[in-house]
Amino acid sequence: MRITPVGDGALRIELGERIDEATQQRVQAACAALDAAAIPGCTELVPAYTTVTAHYDALAAVAAGAPPDDVAGWLGARAELALGKLSAKSARKAVSVEIPVCYGGEFGPDLARVAAQAKLPVEEVIKRHASASYTVALVGFSPGFPYLSGLPPQLSTPRLAQPRAQVPAGSVGIAGAQTGVYPLATPGGWNIIGRTPLRLFRPEQNPPVLLQPGDRVKFRTVTREEFARQEGAR
Repeated sequence: MRITPVGDGALRIELGERIDEATQQRVQAACAALDAAAIPGCTELVPAYTTVTAHYDALAAVAAGAPPDDVAGWLGARAELALGKLSAKSARKAVSVEIPVCYGGEFGPDLARVAAQAKLPVEEVIKRHASASYTVALVGFSPGFPYLSGLPPQLSTPRLAQPRAQVPAGSVGIAGAQTGVYPLATPGGWNIIGRTPLRLFRPEQNPPVLLQPGDRVKFRTVTREEFARQEGAR
């Protein structure tokens, strides 16, 4: 583990060098431990694939006793103390979520490209994507956008050379070794293979996002009729 300042308002805590399940568990456990420690001045924890960035309010930390000339060092020492007994058991309990997806057609304009890259029939791409188990590694880019690890390696596909100006909300995409779902209509360069009627960003609810880092995700293939039915019922 290594803790380094990021500017004058954050600390980066490195918890591994490889993007794998063990490192992601350490990241989630670190977030839980730091949150429980309630370090004075710490305002936000941002987990990523191998790191946690802890944002802080320097004035609040000084008011709590941090020396004005070494706020980062003071906070880093408290973070080290909080992470001293880091255990995967301290991470929040993951939630399992099933995401219905209608693959291909107008909902998945890049499905054939992914199949060609993988040298597989389209049906086999759908089968492999829907049968894998995924973990939410981090949430970002847009509100509630989950970066999912666990994509079958053969489905890894480079991003589009020319991103689209707008990708519809609910689109399921692949970029490199990642898969994810667009909660909102935004620009994007991922290969779009399907769409879900499930809402991942729900600002009227608390929390407003469906998925949190560490949650488990399975995709389920649905027909166009079921997609329309679920979309109409939401």
